[in-house]
Amino acid sequence: MRLSEAAWPDTTDLDPDAVLVPVGSTEQHGPHAPLGTDHLTAETVANAADDAYDGTLAVTPTITVGISEEHRQFPGTMYVSPDTFRDYVRDAATSVLDHDWRTIVFVNGHGGNTDALREVAADITRHEDAYAAAYTWFDAVGDHSSEMGHAGPLETAFLRHTHPDLVREDRIEDARDGASDGWGDWTSHMNLAYDSAEFSENGVVGDPTEGSAERGAELLSLATDALCRLVDELGARDTSRPPHK
Repeated sequence: MRLSEAAWPDTTDLDPDAVLVPVGSTEQHGPHAPLGTDHLTAETVANAADDAYDGTLAVTPTITVGISEEHRQFPGTMYVSPDTFRDYVRDAATSVLDHDWRTIVFVNGHGGNTDALREVAADITRHEDAYAAAYTWFDAVGDHSSEMGHAGPLETAFLRHTHPDLVREDRIEDARDGASDGWGDWTSHMNLAYDSAEFSENGVVGDPTEGSAERGAELLSLATDALCRLVDELGARDTSRPPHK
């Protein structure tokens, strides 16, 4: 059930196996992809799982602004501090505990949110009568994950499948030509770059021309299946905390 589309009486008897909280960002994704790429993909995966899951899920409204200061040189980018993000996401997610919904899965579409969401999920699990997990869709697509860049082949493929009207096809070649091959500027196993503008002319990492709509359909299927498996695992898991030694 999509909570943003439901009236409250529709949820009175709702007993979801998990509450899915899509989380993304509003940030540059090269000259060809929308600023909302990360929250659009996260929301799409969450909704696809809601449709596919053999059980009951609740999907919350999407959190659309995340930890994205690394893209601040590109106009249109929005971001909040990590502290603000952690506090807001935790409060928003744990508000469902008032309804006795006890399993929360963050469905993430932005790499910059990953560490903070893991911290929030751990804090909820340790200190609330609940269990939370942080899932990032592009980490769950098998061998494709190795090609995850930024507005590169994976995200472009995904959007070509799910939101083709938002991909500026006439800019794809320019996006490729101004892209970097990898994320960051590495020396001695350390990334010396803090902002994406330090290593990418147009904000793209990877070759977006390699992202076909057919590949996007496969990515969505893989990510959806993985999310449904995760919910099943959480349902079978002993979520109590280990006793003090």
